Amino acid sequence: YAVPVSSNLVVFSVDNSQLFTVPDGWKEPAFTKEDNPKGLLEESSFATLFPKYREAYLKECWPLVQKALGDSHIKATLDLIEGSITVCTTKKTFDPYAVVRARDFIKLLARSVPFEQAVRILEDDMACDITKIGTLVRTRERFVKRRQRLIGPKGSTLKALELLTNCYIMVQGNTVSALGPFNGLKEVRKVVLDTMKNIHPIYNIKTLMIKRELSKDPELRLQSWEKFLPNFRHKNLTKRKEPKKKTTKKEYTPFPPQQPESQIDKELATGEFFLRESVKKRKKMEEIKVKQAEALTKRQEERNRAFIPPKEKPVMKKTNKAPSEAKIDIEAIKAKVRKAKTKKLGAPSVNPVPQTTPAYDKKKKNKG
Repeated sequence: YAVPVSSNLVVFSVDNSQLFTVPDGWKEPAFTKEDNPKGLLEESSFATLFPKYREAYLKECWPLVQKALGDSHIKATLDLIEGSITVCTTKKTFDPYAVVRARDFIKLLARSVPFEQAVRILEDDMACDITKIGTLVRTRERFVKRRQRLIGPKGSTLKALELLTNCYIMVQGNTVSALGPFNGLKEVRKVVLDTMKNIHPIYNIKTLMIKRELSKDPELRLQSWEKFLPNFRHKNLTKRKEPKKKTTKKEYTPFPPQQPESQIDKELATGEFFLRESVKKRKKMEEIKVKQAEALTKRQEERNRAFIPPKEKPVMKKTNKAPSEAKIDIEAIKAKVRKAKTKKLGAPSVNPVPQTTPAYDKKKKNKG
C-alpha cells in the first residue's frame, strides 16, 4: 500500500515475506521473435580452442551441433586445422542472449562434456560454470589426490553432489565443468574449491543434505539455519604445542668466550716446541710403534679366539637304585607266566571248547 509523505513523494510499504518468496510454479516467459522483430544490428562471434583428442568426437556429432544451434539462428564453424570452434549471429537471429548460450555450449564441448548434456545449456533455466583447479595446489601428486577425492570411489562422491545440486559435473584435466541451475552451480563451485583447500567433500555433502531437508519446511524458510548446520573445525595435528627439544638460554655476559688453544700453544705447554726435529720424529715413530703393537696384539687375540675350545658341561651319571621298601608279589608273577604260556602258538588250550555242528547241517543229514 502507498503512504503519501509530501506532494511529490510517495513511499510504498511491502511485506518482507513477499520479497523472499517466489510463487510456486512461476516461470519466466520465453523470449520470442515478437519481442525483437527487427533483429540485431551488429554481428557477434565467439571462438574457442579444443584439444586434439576431442577432434574425432566433434567430427562425429557436428551435424547435431549445427542442428541445435540452427534453431536459434546461430551459425557454427569447425576448423580442424587450427583446432577451433566459432559461433556467430546471423540476420535471422532475434535473441541477443542466444550467442552467449552458444559460446557456453562450445566451451562445454571442448571440455569433454558429451553432446547430450551440453545441449541443455541452450535452455532458458540452465547455466554453466567452468572452474579452473590446476593452479590451486602446488605439487602435482597432491593435486591428483585431491582431484580423485572429489570424484570418490567409482564416482560415488560426484554422483552424490549431482543429486544434491541437480547439476551435471564433469572433472576433466585441470578444470571442473558444471551444468545446471544457478543455485546448484554456486554450491558446486564452493565444494570444488574447498576440496582443493584440503577440506573433504563429505562435510559439504552433509551440509547440503541438511539444507535440503530444511527447505521442505515452509515455517523455516524465513529463519536462520545456522543452528541446524554442523560446524566443522579444521584440526592441524602436525603442530605441537611444546617443542620436542627445549633449549635454555644462557646468562648474558659482556665478555667474549675464551679462544681455543692452537697447536703451538699446546706444544709450548708440554715443552715439545723446544725439541729438535730429529727428537720430534723419533718420538712420533715411537708412538706409532706402540699403536702398531697394540693393534697387532688385538688382532692376534681375535685369531686365537677361534682355537679356544668351548667349556663342556659335566656329564651326570644316572643311578637307578631299586626300591628296597617295595615288596615283590611272587604269586602275581607266576600267574603272568602261566598266562603267557597258554598264548604261545601251537600250545594246547587249558579248557578246550567242544565243537558244535550248525543246525542246517543236521537237517541235511536227516534228509539224506
